[in-house]
Amino acid sequence: MSLALIKSRALAGMDAPQVTVEVHLGNGLPGVSLVGLPDTEVKEARDRVRAALATSQFDFPNKRITVNLAPADLPKESGRFDLPIALGILAASGQIRTAELDQYEMAGELSLNGELRPVRGALAMAWCAARAGRTLILPVENAAEAALVKDVQVLPARTLLEVAAHFNGHSLIQPYIGEPLMHEPSYPDLADVKGQQQAKRMLEVAAAGLHSLLLYGPPGTGKSMLASRLPGLLPGLSEMDALEAAALQSLENRFDPARWRVRPFRSPHHSASTAALVGGGMNPRPGEISLAHHGVLFLDELPEFERRVLEALREPLETGRVTISRAAQRVDFPARFQFVAAMNPCPCGRQGSVPPQKLCRCTPDQIARYRGKLSGPLLDRIDLTLEVATVDAAALQAAPGGESSDVVRARVIAAHERQLARQGKLNAHLDAEGIEENCVADDGAKQLLRQAIDKLGLSARAYHRTLKVARTIADLAGQEVIGRAQIAEAVQYRRGLPER
Repeated sequence: MSLALIKSRALAGMDAPQVTVEVHLGNGLPGVSLVGLPDTEVKEARDRVRAALATSQFDFPNKRITVNLAPADLPKESGRFDLPIALGILAASGQIRTAELDQYEMAGELSLNGELRPVRGALAMAWCAARAGRTLILPVENAAEAALVKDVQVLPARTLLEVAAHFNGHSLIQPYIGEPLMHEPSYPDLADVKGQQQAKRMLEVAAAGLHSLLLYGPPGTGKSMLASRLPGLLPGLSEMDALEAAALQSLENRFDPARWRVRPFRSPHHSASTAALVGGGMNPRPGEISLAHHGVLFLDELPEFERRVLEALREPLETGRVTISRAAQRVDFPARFQFVAAMNPCPCGRQGSVPPQKLCRCTPDQIARYRGKLSGPLLDRIDLTLEVATVDAAALQAAPGGESSDVVRARVIAAHERQLARQGKLNAHLDAEGIEENCVADDGAKQLLRQAIDKLGLSARAYHRTLKVARTIADLAGQEVIGRAQIAEAVQYRRGLPER
């Protein structure tokens, strides 16, 4: 047989479209020709495959070999096609049986000695293979990840020889059977934070409604420490949410089975580019906001990020998705993350700090330029803003540890259950119609909110976000109707950064 067809998968965002690797052996000058829109990594497969076949004691055909990756208009990248190309050459030259090839899909990068190396996106491939009803052959390192999809059979292989022996019936590869991933996620405990009761309260409100928040204050007051405790206050991930988060991690080859059902906590450095934060590249990959899907995105030293990088967050904060458009393709990534930011009150960080000898010496102009890096539209999308004050040594030593994350999480879970039973989604995800229907306030609360709008000059977006925060506070208190106390607390969290 001079023609062989092998099924594999490419990556296009969260999807893994099918690619048929067509290998033809013909007369002519010996060589390997790769067609079908391959990038440089795929083109280099001809040298890796030739060496892997030789070191595995297979014959490399002295023919004109044409490899077509169909469909031709779909960009192909990475070394995932090494294994299907090698098997296609073996099948076309009669060195392996071809009767059952159409029942399998496969991917894997080949080393020069024939060993298989892991590839990106194994979880996305497993989802698609399950829908197609085919068995998936992958490198051993990818097996545990792909096996998270329950409806697919995964065959883990270490070498090209193992795969060839499987198709020739000499030594069948046994399906992967992994141990159940039932470990309990571990997070830093809120009880480690001494003092800062108001900040802890705001953290609980944020967790109860999945609201975004901004912490500002002098260095060393516990802003980063508080932010790192937020994932531990959130309920555990459902299986579907955990699979979505794992699939995004898999696209960057960063998924660790030991962190199954652990909420992502992403904290990129302030030198991150726009593409690193929201995603991008010639073959678009997810950015930090998508890798934080169903988790927390924490931006420390917020004004130190480039302004254009921060402005790119505005649409994902509203929609929970990001679309990366390129000339050849357009890719959608989910980005339903909880946004947490921290910043100093001024460039030197000493404004509002104690003791008095550490007075701020920044000029009003320097502070204005520092805070001016944050645009009004971005700050308008942040639900909760709070100053984290300095805790003096005496208070720090005397302060009790406070409630643990487990205690606070129990109240957060109860608030989530109320929201899901009432409206089918959490308060942060309510649209204008949902706010009108579910954020019902009494007359006193409405009057107080009108006064706050007039005094603070709140926008329509800020008005809706204040109502959603008040709804969350009422849910924590177990109240069906929003009262003055809930509005007052919600308005307090929208005071914004103070003027010097």
